[in-house]
Amino acid sequence: MKILNLKINNFGKLINKEIKLKDGINIIYGENESGKSTLLKFIMGMFYGLSKNKNGKFISDYERYTPWGGGEFSGKISYELDSGEKYEVFRDFKKKNPSIYNKDLEDISKSFNIDKTIGNKFFYDQTKVDEELFLSTICSVQEETKLEEKEQLALVQKMSNLVSTGEDNTSFSKIITKLNKRQIEEIGSNRTTDRPINIITKRLEEINNEKEALADFKNKQYDIELEKQTLEEEIKKQENELNLLKEFKIIQENNKLEKEKIKINEDTIKEYHKKIKTLNNEKDQYIEEKDTKKESKINKEKILMLVAIIFILTSIISITVIKNDILIASSIVLSIITLITLGYTQYSKKLGIIKTEKLQNVNNTHIKNQIEILNNSCKKLEKETNIVSEKLKRQYKEETEKLRNKYIGIIPIKTIDDILLKESLIYDINILQNKISDNKIKLHSTKLDKDNIVPKLENLASLEEEYSELEEQYMQLYNKNEQINLVKQEIEKAYEIMKRDITPKFTSNLSKIIEKISMGKYKNVQFDEIQGMIVEVENGNYMVAKNLSVGTIDQLYLSLRLSAGSDLSFEKLPIILDETFAYWDSKRLENILKYLNEEYKNRQIILFTCTDREEKILDKLGINFNTVNL
Repeated sequence: MKILNLKINNFGKLINKEIKLKDGINIIYGENESGKSTLLKFIMGMFYGLSKNKNGKFISDYERYTPWGGGEFSGKISYELDSGEKYEVFRDFKKKNPSIYNKDLEDISKSFNIDKTIGNKFFYDQTKVDEELFLSTICSVQEETKLEEKEQLALVQKMSNLVSTGEDNTSFSKIITKLNKRQIEEIGSNRTTDRPINIITKRLEEINNEKEALADFKNKQYDIELEKQTLEEEIKKQENELNLLKEFKIIQENNKLEKEKIKINEDTIKEYHKKIKTLNNEKDQYIEEKDTKKESKINKEKILMLVAIIFILTSIISITVIKNDILIASSIVLSIITLITLGYTQYSKKLGIIKTEKLQNVNNTHIKNQIEILNNSCKKLEKETNIVSEKLKRQYKEETEKLRNKYIGIIPIKTIDDILLKESLIYDINILQNKISDNKIKLHSTKLDKDNIVPKLENLASLEEEYSELEEQYMQLYNKNEQINLVKQEIEKAYEIMKRDITPKFTSNLSKIIEKISMGKYKNVQFDEIQGMIVEVENGNYMVAKNLSVGTIDQLYLSLRLSAGSDLSFEKLPIILDETFAYWDSKRLENILKYLNEEYKNRQIILFTCTDREEKILDKLGINFNTVNL
């Protein structure tokens, strides 16, 4: 792979810069503070983006390289893979994802994996090298080569790390130590008392004790809830029955009221019959009185006639036999008086009969009329009463059936039928009302009991929720501890594999590189777990790396990085060196440039420098190179 072109619109102090790179060696020349490191960061940013996280630094890379004077924060890079495929990437650093184009300028951005945190992973998909690995192997930045003694020791440690783990910033022993420390600080153990897992375990025990104390209330809650539900159902059932009774009572009362009306009619009919009977009696009495008077008058006439006959006989006897004048005169007078009385009686009788017959006729006619009227009224009222009575029976049956249908499904059918057969409902209504009242009092008492338990149960619920959360935290800590143990096991396995398979190959390759760039002064490099890196010097003796000169240590470190980068990717990635040779003498610099030209002819090499030493040596050696002045 090689970088073809860089177009910087605005990035840090770099504005409107366009840089073309070639195969082989490219020298990026510029005075101190001219923007060399900024340019290197631009290349990295184009491939991997800029992080907005500070990661322990004073400001983030995003903040550091945001254009000082504002404006468009963007750029473009063109590169070619070993396969010959060419790509252009345009990135607006204010956005997470860039736009990637193929040689036909088709946007293929969506054909690569997208990470929610870091964005489009196009360069990793193409090379299988992430940013951290890129910086620890093929890219060597200026800050990593210092002359101070403590930095020399740090550099030696980096080399030991690189040999033992494959990464210069990764130490096996430090990783294990950090993991152990992390387990103790973030998790804890059986021997600790104040670590997260100890605190959680203690609290879980406390909650268990509190839960046991509140368990009875939970059981009681179930009983109260069951009793409450039973009472509510019973009250509902009783209220339904009470409603049925009340509605049926209304029907009964309405029916009774209508029956009372019918009863009034029936009583009226009876009165009519009674009156008719009385009138008939009166009529019969008139007839009887008439016959009695007639007989009485006949008797009187008979007496008078008898008296007259007696007087007449007396007169005859007196005249013919006794011949007494006085007696004769008396008899004649009495006979005349009797005859006159009899005549008057006959006359009076005749007048009385006429008058009585007239009066009796009038009375009889009136009574007959009254009887007829009463009979007619009685028949009419009887007919109306029968109609009303039939209608009332029919209506009562319909309303009762309608009421029955209304409560079917709400009240058992047998209960409905039993109620609808009752004649008196007052007693049942009173009984039900009393039962409902009693049950409502019990329900209220039950609710009070429940209300008293609720706060305790809420506390129990809170404890259970806390317990569940703590259990989850405990499992997270447990799993985390298991994961760390697994990581340590895997690291140990990887370390053993590294020592067995990778480190020998790595140190062999490293030995070849250091022998060439040191012109045979240093030949063999080995790694010892206790002493670290050991180097064979010219006389055949072995020397610990930290005891070598600064220049030699720099050579070893560069050799290590070149060795590590050889098998880093299936792509032959550019070797980028930022002020790496600042403290190298001319002889060492000549050796390394010659070595880079000979061994890495098929790799693009980009050298950042603030001197012209590299150019002069390359000219001296007759090696072609491309210079870019910042």
